Amino acid sequence: MMKSLGLIVEYNPFHNGHLYHLQQAKKQSQADVVIAVMSGNFLQRGEPALVSKWTRAKMALEAGVDLVVELPYAFATQRADRFAFGAVSILDKMQCDEVIFGSESGKIEPFLRTVDFIHSMDHEYNDLIQKHVQTGVNYPTAASMAFAALPGRPEESVDLTQPNNILGFHYVNSVLKIDSKIKMNTVRRTGAGYHEHDHGPDKIASATGIRKILFSDDGNIGGIQELIPPSTFEGLNHHHQVYGRFINWDSYYQLLKHKLITSTPEELSEVYECVEGIQHRLQNQITHTDSFIDFLESVKTKRYTWTRLQRLCTHLLTNARKELMAKALHGGPTYIRLLGMSPQGQHYLNVKKKNFGLPLVSTLSKHRDDFLQMDIRAAKTYILGHPSRFHTTLWKQEYATPPIGT
Repeated sequence: MMKSLGLIVEYNPFHNGHLYHLQQAKKQSQADVVIAVMSGNFLQRGEPALVSKWTRAKMALEAGVDLVVELPYAFATQRADRFAFGAVSILDKMQCDEVIFGSESGKIEPFLRTVDFIHSMDHEYNDLIQKHVQTGVNYPTAASMAFAALPGRPEESVDLTQPNNILGFHYVNSVLKIDSKIKMNTVRRTGAGYHEHDHGPDKIASATGIRKILFSDDGNIGGIQELIPPSTFEGLNHHHQVYGRFINWDSYYQLLKHKLITSTPEELSEVYECVEGIQHRLQNQITHTDSFIDFLESVKTKRYTWTRLQRLCTHLLTNARKELMAKALHGGPTYIRLLGMSPQGQHYLNVKKKNFGLPLVSTLSKHRDDFLQMDIRAAKTYILGHPSRFHTTLWKQEYATPPIGT
């Protein structure tokens, strides 16, 4: 009987805090195999990954993860509740026994109490969210405000103003939503907070802080060496030697500008999350700004936050259509894309995969799926952020690359 531990991750990049979480989760769970559901090339906050999913999967395997599977684009580039639903659904289908997430709380009981309480007040809670959204605040803020306004809240409820607590709440809620048998647990985050840029004496910085150091130092990874495991350092160093740059939104700004300039407002309105006529504001401002940061600063509002706009811009780049995204969110994941495995992970697959609730995809040419095609478009778009001389080779690799470790 192999016990499996599930982690829901982005690893952008894999750093000392992730290593701490992995080690503590393995110790706490006493699991035989670790499964990481990892976002692909575009991430939950609407950002392109620093390096490709293949490089990040290799970092994870070298740090002690046994199986890395891709969270499909339709769920990876979503607000917290939809992101969590996709990831937990995949782990459930993979027969995962326990999920351990990082949180500011560090205790699972407040999450369980909070989820149970909100379910008991479901109608009132959703009504309050909608009322707050109608005032112009964004969804996460509306949800937090709605929870704070509910009468009779349990004394030891989870603090839903903290980013990792919010994700953790939605992980626990998703387990209940899909009636999964997965056991949920949490490890307290240590070191810098989710959005903090500094690090303490424990040499644990946030991924946001690490990326800021990289881009402020023109890609010099020496400045982050003490903040990442050796395997991550080697992976980042290799990427930079080959491609000469790390990936961020600046790599796609001209492509975004072309999309907005050459599309009609009606065409843009078919793109997922393009609502309430926001396309007119985007089209007007794109011709008056010279960088992605300036562009987002010029269009963001209290209602349209930086993160929401980044996600919309990602969907514009990949041409993610409303109809297909709605089908994905309604039905859940339809496949499991394998990116890499250790020998222990391969053994787990040999024992368990016949009972997986979804097809396991290791070779793209052998599987046809509308949502997988969305992942392929996202991968091809992501490749355009690299120097043009690599495009053809990287496009071929997306189809030809077998799972790492095979």
